Amino acid sequence: MSIQSNKDVLSLKSPSPASVPGPAAFKAKGHTAEQPLTSLSSPPNGGVVAWLQVAGAFFLFFNSWGVVNTFGVYQTYYEETLLPGYSASAISWIGTMQGFLLFLVGVIVGPIFDKGYLKSLIAIGSFLVVFLAHGVAVGTGCAFLFLPSVAVVATYFTSRRAIATGITASGGSIGAVIYPIMFHKLIDPVGFGWTTRIVAFVVLAGLSFSLAVIQMRLAPSKVTRSQINLEAAFLEAPYLVLNCGLLFTFVGLYFPFFYLPTYFTSFLQSDADIGVYSIAILNAASVFGRITTGLLADRIGCLNTIVPISIIASILAFAWIAIRNEAGTIVYACIYGFSSGAMVSLPPTIVARLTPNVGIIGTRLGMTFIFTGIGLLVGNPIAGALLDLEHAVFWKAQLLSAIMLVAGSLSFMWVRLLMGRKERGWKI
Repeated sequence: MSIQSNKDVLSLKSPSPASVPGPAAFKAKGHTAEQPLTSLSSPPNGGVVAWLQVAGAFFLFFNSWGVVNTFGVYQTYYEETLLPGYSASAISWIGTMQGFLLFLVGVIVGPIFDKGYLKSLIAIGSFLVVFLAHGVAVGTGCAFLFLPSVAVVATYFTSRRAIATGITASGGSIGAVIYPIMFHKLIDPVGFGWTTRIVAFVVLAGLSFSLAVIQMRLAPSKVTRSQINLEAAFLEAPYLVLNCGLLFTFVGLYFPFFYLPTYFTSFLQSDADIGVYSIAILNAASVFGRITTGLLADRIGCLNTIVPISIIASILAFAWIAIRNEAGTIVYACIYGFSSGAMVSLPPTIVARLTPNVGIIGTRLGMTFIFTGIGLLVGNPIAGALLDLEHAVFWKAQLLSAIMLVAGSLSFMWVRLLMGRKERGWKI
């Protein structure tokens, strides 16, 4: 496929731009949604304003997924100090509920984003997340931040969309490096309460920047649209198979993010410090995975990138079962973190690739988040139920994670085959 034809496929059109000349026209017509920056259908693919959106979206990721991915250190603290009477599986429901709500509430957030209420979503999400009340409040607030972060970037980029999304998604990994270290360094000197407050101040500063710089590019849709487009979900085979693959993947993907510190302290009998830093290592490697695979996806295609990366993650998940020492586990954490980063950053780009109209990108992402949210909700509690911490038995949960990742890899291969039959050229 030629470069030009590739752009034609990826350049998603906004709803009726010719009939909506700009923000002034919206105001004149009494439109109440927040004003878009412009209604032009051709994305800028660069420039100060476009990259400012990436910077703002980076901090939305930093303070949504960065907070959610930090739960591993809280899991260990709750198990050993705050909630010692509860099982690991019961405690993990707190973290998985956050991830589930982050995705599930996206079904509501998507159509609201498509209507143009970007600033309102960020303001509400910031208010909820700053309270750092693990569970419902943080999960719901993160949903109001996460979907806009990927949806707004998709409207500013086509040819550079994967790398822009990768940079945005790296914010989640960098946040999940910084916040666990902050927690570990502050918990003894100032206690749990003030540790949580200090983290909240950092969250507030980052989200304030995002609220200041992020702007809608496309004219908000005037069409009343169902929050769940059943035709898209059940009649478009590539989109349906992709969502099933993401469900399988997210059942298994986050087991190390929740239980790696416990694995170090329980199975390897390591010092608690290395358990905490293992989460930072895992997420630091994820930063490189999100950015470098974004660069690669812009060159060879997002599906062509996620298929081999998902296979690597599956192999690593099986390999973890055989690792019996600290050095090997740290190497595993580095490589797995890299591959898991791609598994988080590439799906929004793939969804955008499969979406026929950028005006429904928020709704489509919200539908996809139902599948990923269910996977994240059930995966870690099931894995936690398979653990036997008293006898340091981890292999059953590790095997579940590996099998689910294999199922996800096979689904991504199927999507690639389906898209290969529909389109000419190998770059998909």
